[in-house]
Amino acid sequence: MRIVGGEWRGRPIESPHGREVSRPTTDRVREAIASMLESALAEGIEGARVLDAFAGSGALGLEMLSRGAGHATFFDADRGASALVKRNLSKVGCAPER
Repeated sequence: MRIVGGEWRGRPIESPHGREVSRPTTDRVREAIASMLESALAEGIEGARVLDAFAGSGALGLEMLSRGAGHATFFDADRGASALVKRNLSKVGCAPER
């Protein structure tokens, strides 16, 4: 997996493994969501607050941060997923507090 656009475009991120995890949001879907948000929000994604519910790898929230969102909240009931999100934040050079 990789970040599709923005500041961290092309940077690889880890995805969850195992039978009991859901599949990550594909590049194409993340690109479409970003495009819809850019069109729907008067200010675009810049400075927006986003929620990545059931985060898994955190790919959606990371994508929005890469494109200029000011804050992302990642939520996942699985502790392994939470650890994965933290690793992916570190991989792209984003402090968990951003």
